[in-house]
Amino acid sequence: MKVKTLTTNGIIAALYVAVTFLIAPFGFTLIQFRISEIFNHLVVFNKKYIFGIVVGVFSANLLFSPVAVDIIFGVLHSVIALSITIFSAKFIKGIFKRMLFNTIVFTLTMVIIAFQLSFFADIPEFNGLPFLIIYLTLAIGEFVVMAIGIPIIHALNKRLNFEKLI
Repeated sequence: MKVKTLTTNGIIAALYVAVTFLIAPFGFTLIQFRISEIFNHLVVFNKKYIFGIVVGVFSANLLFSPVAVDIIFGVLHSVIALSITIFSAKFIKGIFKRMLFNTIVFTLTMVIIAFQLSFFADIPEFNGLPFLIIYLTLAIGEFVVMAIGIPIIHALNKRLNFEKLI
């Protein structure tokens, strides 16, 4: 891996952790608004961003998650969703369309996190809740954050040119 790619991914991972820290009380509840999830849109511009995002997810979950298995399931969720988006780039043309597709993929794959919270988490607020309720609250939170992230990342791209940054 080139030094520029490694450095850029390190910065992305650090930003993911820092933004997660700022909203940590809201990023690990039943209705998750983890603003750092907008970094997931970076793979739309260049697939090499997957490394920084995944390391950021791993680190943030290691540092802040009240559920130990969140490290495994959170990383698994990110790798699967990001890989689907990267693969889809061959078929979906246009940055906006790919970010919209990415938003849908992350929203639908929140079923992985819902599964984790339903069966492996011993958190009082989740106990006794039906799986579908947990999934819907997580999916709604993810959709809102990712949808809000589209214009933010699009605007940042105009200044930073994410395709060539890495």
